Amino acid sequence: MKRKENAPTMKDVAREAGVALGTVSKVFNDIPVGKDYRRRVEEAARRLGYQVNSYARGLKTNKTCSAALILPDVTTPFFSALAQNVCQQLAARQYKTILSLTASDRSAEQRCIQMVQQNKVDGIIGLTYNPDLKVDPDLPYVSIDRHFSRDVPCVASDNFGGGQLAAEKLLELGCVRPLFLRMWSGVPGEADKRWDGFASVWRQRRIDCASLHLKDEEGYGPFREFLAGHMEGGRLAFDGVFCVNDDLAVRVRAMLEELGLRVPEDVQLIGFDGIRRFAAEGFHCSTIVQPVQRLAETSVGLLLQEDRSSLPSLVCLPVSYAPGGTTRE
Repeated sequence: MKRKENAPTMKDVAREAGVALGTVSKVFNDIPVGKDYRRRVEEAARRLGYQVNSYARGLKTNKTCSAALILPDVTTPFFSALAQNVCQQLAARQYKTILSLTASDRSAEQRCIQMVQQNKVDGIIGLTYNPDLKVDPDLPYVSIDRHFSRDVPCVASDNFGGGQLAAEKLLELGCVRPLFLRMWSGVPGEADKRWDGFASVWRQRRIDCASLHLKDEEGYGPFREFLAGHMEGGRLAFDGVFCVNDDLAVRVRAMLEELGLRVPEDVQLIGFDGIRRFAAEGFHCSTIVQPVQRLAETSVGLLLQEDRSSLPSLVCLPVSYAPGGTTRE
């Protein structure tokens, strides 16, 4: 076929693939067609260098083919992994992602909402800390980890089950003096259930479980003081520690080593999130692993679902345990 001076059109793709123009339209609009038809159209488009005009398609469908993702930051490894997976899931559906970062500032979250609404995105996925966030009720919204309203689906990992799993693992590894450590924003969310699940196992075993819950603004100093205050004769009063996330677990490990304690020989430590070193290497610590890819896939699927009349209020995804050198496997 001779090379055209102008950009190829859908008619050119249909002619090259040997299919009807309507079939090409269905493929590019992600409407179900036979596998062979889809393959022929996609191969023809690649050969011709055809590019879908998303702007023109948006005018026809009254959609922008863009969605917003609102996160506190991407310096935290879990948020970074979540952002990458959400962007990939949206791109696979031919959607652009507008990423907004708020540094957990509640007023900044509201400003982000206003900004993306003005840009006419087709929906928002948010992990936010503002309980009074105002969002256009006609704009599809999916919340991660926090219940936003009765009509907004929340996607989360099984935090309660993850807390139970951490307690059961420490018990299995011989721990009988447990401690839970938590740094939190003060805004209720699904992550609160990590403590609930952890404590429930120890209650069933009639074992006392100590805990320390600090607000973000209190910093990490009180954790260090708490641990030092529970040392006697070179020994810590606790032999198994569960931290609310991997970031805190890594910091607590350093604190324990500063006190002359060995991890995991003297104290076993489990975090939560499943963060890896440089994305592909081993875990930073023994951890409860969140299914980040499934969190992203589920959030995007709910956001783009056409029929929003029967969306679930909560989707809870399973977690797993992975050893990472801070427990005695």
